[in-house]
Amino acid sequence: MPSRPLTGTLTALATPFRDGAVCHEDLRRLVEFQIKSGIDGLVPVGTTGESPTLDYDEHIEVIQTVIAAARGRVPVVAGTGSNSTREAVLFTRQAHEAGSDAMLVVAPYYNKPSQEGLFQHFCAVADATDRPIILYSIPGRCGIEIGVDVVARLRARYRHVAWIKEAGGSVDRVDQLKQALGRDLTVLSGDDSLTLPFMAVGAEGVVSVASNILPREVSRLVRLAGANDFAAAARLHRKLYPAFRALFVEPNPVPVKHALARAGKISSAEVRSPLCPLSPASVRVVEGALGGWVRFSR
Repeated sequence: MPSRPLTGTLTALATPFRDGAVCHEDLRRLVEFQIKSGIDGLVPVGTTGESPTLDYDEHIEVIQTVIAAARGRVPVVAGTGSNSTREAVLFTRQAHEAGSDAMLVVAPYYNKPSQEGLFQHFCAVADATDRPIILYSIPGRCGIEIGVDVVARLRARYRHVAWIKEAGGSVDRVDQLKQALGRDLTVLSGDDSLTLPFMAVGAEGVVSVASNILPREVSRLVRLAGANDFAAAARLHRKLYPAFRALFVEPNPVPVKHALARAGKISSAEVRSPLCPLSPASVRVVEGALGGWVRFSR
């Protein structure tokens, strides 16, 4: 079990590229920016980290770089999911050996397994490590939801499967999970714009895209909600909401990488195909929404 709670604001780290390759120098700078800004944890090689287009060596090297750069100051939660159970198990074992504090494991995408298939998939991953596993339910990308019954079965079988990143867009779903498992399950929002309502019904933080570029602001929002100061949290949420929306005006992580590059946090907004650069119209949306929060280079 983790020595520090996997709650609060965990940044779903972007993976910087330069000339087609992972830019580890930029990645280390991004990690330092996050930690100095008060973030509670780092989540490399997830959706925001463009894991589907990283090859195996790149995937492990990104995890290793983030762990080395973090130097134990915050937990590192490695993305180790795959639509292949064998690959998810391999990634999990390698991340464990590299020193990851925990693993984020997405539901298998494209295959659309049954709920029993999901249960067996996550059992195989859980058997590969004794470190915390954060389940990741995002039906919009995977085509399938991790059912509440599956979450409950996994929680009953494994002490280290006690977290879920919930990105189904439903407050009711958070209620269902908390009704079924209560304090036995930590729920983390997977959508920046839903962090506040999710925390109002029992979630304990967020795996955030927006905190790549707004780490202090997102952390403050989560701390206010965690302290039950929902009036102040709501005021901050309303101010941040246009930025949350703008960062998803095109597929993640295209907008946030543009913002990071324009703010000088990484040297290039490069993404890998089939993603493509932000359109001129979306550039105006992103920079307009973030202009009050971020100083962009000229």
